[in-house]
Amino acid sequence: MGVIEFELSRVVPAGIADVFARLADIERYSDWMPVKGSMLRRTRQTSPGAPGLGTTYLDDTSFGPTPGEISEFEPPHTLVYHWWDKTKKGTLQLEGWPAYRLEATDEGSTLVHHHAEVRTYGMYRLATPVLRRIAVKERTATLEALAMSFGAAERATG
Repeated sequence: MGVIEFELSRVVPAGIADVFARLADIERYSDWMPVKGSMLRRTRQTSPGAPGLGTTYLDDTSFGPTPGEISEFEPPHTLVYHWWDKTKKGTLQLEGWPAYRLEATDEGSTLVHHHAEVRTYGMYRLATPVLRRIAVKERTATLEALAMSFGAAERATG
């Protein structure tokens, strides 16, 4: 197994409850995620009800459909997604955990700590260095889009 792990941080010009709500609202990701610079095409929730622990979703990406679920849900501070990619025979190839830890700032903004972990299996282990570059680019684009959705134009730091 190969492991990719990194942390990015970003100040988002909105209150912590608003930032958490935007990150948790799977059906509205297409409203604020970047059209260019991202492999994500659309995200849709596949389980009923409001997002919460165990909520399932499907990401339509440039690499194909990727299912996932919310694995941690503690409003308004912690949100962790878990996604996976399997072969047609059900063998795990890739899985990831994009995690968001939110802190309110004195200025009314939110400091977003974004921890990303991706594990590669089988032949995908060989692609771990390339997949790391893709993951950092994708996660950086996500944080930038999140901040821009609230009106910020600064760049993410890592």
